[in-house]
Amino acid sequence: MNSIDAGGTPSAAPKDALATAVAVLLARAATLDGSFEAEERAVVAEHLCNRFNVSRDEIDRTLDEAATSADQMVDLYGLTRTVKDRLDEEGRIELMEALWEVVYADGELHDYESQLMRRLSGLLYITDRESGEARKRALAKLGLEVG
Repeated sequence: MNSIDAGGTPSAAPKDALATAVAVLLARAATLDGSFEAEERAVVAEHLCNRFNVSRDEIDRTLDEAATSADQMVDLYGLTRTVKDRLDEEGRIELMEALWEVVYADGELHDYESQLMRRLSGLLYITDRESGEARKRALAKLGLEVG
């Protein structure tokens, strides 16, 4: 993964624009409630390690930068366009599930997180039904009550 500019978009010619976009989106979901807790950080790191086969050391070095960029980010369109263009429907649904895991990692869904998830669902061309199913799988994975 390469650096991300202050606007939350990948800087010139990242090695993997998809990995960068996913890292920033996950970090955005994690920091939207005002903090980047250990539980959220662990979920983000696990997803990035599994999805992109990146070492844990590289993930740890990248997360703080992604979180800072995510906090400053206003425009989600560029990041979601990269994801939409590079992942098939199944991959986008898997990402949505990971995003749900991140927002629920602290055990609750905040209003801003809920709004972000609705926006991302539309920008990633994921139906409400698919997003709801991804949410249920994420809650089950976290051992939280599906409701």
